[in-house]
Amino acid sequence: MQYRTLGRTGIKVSPYALGAMMFGAVGNPDHDDSVRIIHRALDAGINFIDTADMYSYGESEEIVGKAIAGRRDSLVVATKLNLPMGDDPNQQGNSRRWIMTEVENSLRRLQTDYIDLYQIHRPDPSTDIEETLSALSDLIHSGKVRAIGSSAMPASDMVEAQWVSERRGLERFRAEQPAYSILSRGIETEVLPVAQRYGMGVLVWSPLAMGLLTGRVRRDQATDLRRSSMFTHMRDPRRLDAVEELIPLAEQAGIKLTHMAMAFAISHPGVTSAIIGPRTMDHLEDLLAGAETVLTDDVLDRIDAIVPPGTDLGRLDMAYNPPAILDPRQRRRPVEERRAA
Repeated sequence: MQYRTLGRTGIKVSPYALGAMMFGAVGNPDHDDSVRIIHRALDAGINFIDTADMYSYGESEEIVGKAIAGRRDSLVVATKLNLPMGDDPNQQGNSRRWIMTEVENSLRRLQTDYIDLYQIHRPDPSTDIEETLSALSDLIHSGKVRAIGSSAMPASDMVEAQWVSERRGLERFRAEQPAYSILSRGIETEVLPVAQRYGMGVLVWSPLAMGLLTGRVRRDQATDLRRSSMFTHMRDPRRLDAVEELIPLAEQAGIKLTHMAMAFAISHPGVTSAIIGPRTMDHLEDLLAGAETVLTDDVLDRIDAIVPPGTDLGRLDMAYNPPAILDPRQRRRPVEERRAA
């Protein structure tokens, strides 16, 4: 496996990163089986593991901790914080108070003294970015964290964070973790160029479009509707129509749809690694079998014709929505002003 540098950190990582979201109660509750899957990925050359505190409320980190015991020094371990970890309103977000508390919890669950990449899972508009960067900088200086990153951060926020780091002499975000797949190419417009401009590594999630690019969810077939009913984007006709065009393209290219989707994700020069999230050993083996797949320019051109560059077909249900979108008051003038106009 050929390794890539995570931005300008000097850290070498595999182009496939092992995502641990499906290890634990949400996906595979069998700890021993999950550990075997992790070990198989590591034996195949994957050295990059990504998890988060809220994946099965800490259980994923605990499983990863068991799996990396005795192999920690050869691995790059990433985890995240921000999303709620309890009913207490302060057990979430990007405040110094929560960062300093939760990093200790993650270190304990992971059974490690340091985290290679510590990421904020989502932006937190209620917390000054300087507050967040100051706390994360202290973790780097203490040796508990090696590098810091963001996730699902809009390009404008990425630029602001870089400026704040420079002005205040703080550590800066070295990586970004956005959603990216053939069906979700919006980050090609600004996020990836901004990351490249600032020398940030990019670790993309959902390269299989939440399972749509496995071919198991089809437009006119009642297959896997259990998953389709979970999220509205799984039923989006634009996405399903694109899948129907991508399936014959993969067949004509002589490769599996999953392999084409993964190869597409890591073919962009701004992408460092793509996260695979297997729940079973069979899922992992299928993805590993396509690890050496390289798409020709002709195949990439035909993908562009189906889903143009920079295009998102629909919006992922779990995508980050800033207050300007969530709060109608930020999108509408008061009625009195509208009437006066």
